[in-house]
Amino acid sequence: MAGQQRKETLSSRVSAQLRDDILRGQLAPGSKINLDRLRERFDISISPLREAVSRLAADGLVEFEDQRGYRVAPVSIENLVEITRLRAEFEVFALKASIENGDLEWESSIVRTQYVLAQTTRHRADPDSIEAWETAYSNFHLAMIEGCGLPLLLSFCQILRNQNNRYRYLFLRDDISNRDTIIDHRQIANATTARDAGQACQLLHEHIKTAGETLKLQMIDTMAAKDNKRAHWV
Repeated sequence: MAGQQRKETLSSRVSAQLRDDILRGQLAPGSKINLDRLRERFDISISPLREAVSRLAADGLVEFEDQRGYRVAPVSIENLVEITRLRAEFEVFALKASIENGDLEWESSIVRTQYVLAQTTRHRADPDSIEAWETAYSNFHLAMIEGCGLPLLLSFCQILRNQNNRYRYLFLRDDISNRDTIIDHRQIANATTARDAGQACQLLHEHIKTAGETLKLQMIDTMAAKDNKRAHWV
């Protein structure tokens, strides 16, 4: 029993670190995952390492191919569009259920996390500020829907947010501290705590779709710039 618990602890720790590396682009999309190198890096046996990588595969961040092994999942415009569409549908569904079922503690969590997010700025040149903003952003979006009472739905929403976060780390160039974004979050929070399901769900849907479209345009610009740079050196 103790050995199994230790294995699970090791797998969880390694999985969390690799997830961060993938989300932040330190493991590039499409890159091969070398298990032997990871064994040396984390100083663990192959069994918990495979378990850790398998968890990431279940989250859609890693892919496995016969005869080729594990690779970081690639990125594409089509994939980002799908993620945005699914988030807009499932997070809105979870928000509606949370408004119906959430208690006072749930409301308090929304108010608190929205305030922290509003006070947190993000600057590309400051990795600590990026980490702080991403944490505040994730905490706020989770707080809004965690009163739904549907653990499978929450798990799926978390997977979609992780995949979306990777695109934001890789392609979003602008600082996220602008007035419109802060207003968006405050309006969503106010409508949610007021139990105005229609308004809250509409605002969240628009917020996710707008953010996804902005990210898509910046991804297109980034990919075009890379293509132009390669053409210049040919």
